[in-house]
Amino acid sequence: MPWYKRLRWRLIGSQFLVALVGVSIMMLATRIIILNSAPVVLRPLLNTLLQNPGNLAQVEADLIIAFRNAVLLSVLFAALGAVIAGAYSSFLLWRTIINPLRQVADSSQRIADGRFDERVAVPKSSGEAMAQLVTSFNQMTTALEDVEQQRVALLGNIAHELRTPLTGLKGYLEGLMDGLFPANEETFAWMTQEVDRLGRLVNDIQHLSRIESGQFQLDFQPVAVNQLVQRVLAQLTVQAQSKQIALESQPPSDSLLVLADADRAAQVLINLVGNAIRYTPEGGRVWLTAQANGRFAEICVQDNGVGIPADALPFLFERFYRVDQSRARTSGGTGIGLTISRHLVWAMGGELTAVSDGLNQGSCFTFTLLLA
Repeated sequence: MPWYKRLRWRLIGSQFLVALVGVSIMMLATRIIILNSAPVVLRPLLNTLLQNPGNLAQVEADLIIAFRNAVLLSVLFAALGAVIAGAYSSFLLWRTIINPLRQVADSSQRIADGRFDERVAVPKSSGEAMAQLVTSFNQMTTALEDVEQQRVALLGNIAHELRTPLTGLKGYLEGLMDGLFPANEETFAWMTQEVDRLGRLVNDIQHLSRIESGQFQLDFQPVAVNQLVQRVLAQLTVQAQSKQIALESQPPSDSLLVLADADRAAQVLINLVGNAIRYTPEGGRVWLTAQANGRFAEICVQDNGVGIPADALPFLFERFYRVDQSRARTSGGTGIGLTISRHLVWAMGGELTAVSDGLNQGSCFTFTLLLA
């Protein structure tokens, strides 16, 4: 942006304009008034002095009075011109600066009252600086509106997720009281399952809240990726075998070390491998790979399972988002595991991404961690 269009120079220029106009009008008015009034005032005084040479003192006094009146008149015109110039520059200042700032202030108050759809019209004659300020303000209000919509959606999702197990528990309790269900081990097992599901959801919500607010600490230390992979495979092998899924890995080099929290990194990998097993049909395959790429280590979890539609990929890491609502609930997921995993990876300085060629084409989740 050119220097003469910046706000500071516009303010300085407006004040300089007022001073320049005042001085210019004073000089012009003094010249015009003195030149025009000199013949009218001096001619009678000179005639009086020629006719009566002894009246020099009176003529001198009259000359001083005439000069003073001319100067006062020129100052009056100069002041009038300065007032007009100041009023005009003040109007320009109000139109280009004060008025947009007042609109921003009024909109800020309405936003504070909860009206997140508030916007300010971008002024066309206020210069680039003020237009940039108003544009940034509108972008901020748009972001606030998006956050508010996400908050409302989050509350609705939480209520919906809590209602499902609570409705099941209520149904079992009413059935027991009405004698529709027998008070046997199977009935209580179903009720326990709903309670466990409710407990997992509450724990995940609390965990995500702590992660997003930064109320948790990471124990960064060099972690061998090979040991991390073997730890996760040992924990999930039984789950994979129960579905007759081949759980494989390409052993990374023992020298591949990352700087991370070992427990948090294992939590992320367990969640990704567990999801891969959950959404891979019987007889399928899940495999892990790890390699160095620049300053990072890339850990990939791939499967040949149900895959992910292209239109679902951008929303995959949002809270409570599910590609298939019914299938996700029957599989026991809470809908925020991937959200927790991404925030954990972010906290450790990496990134978590997902790719898929579509339904029934499998998927690949990759997260990066800094090399130690």
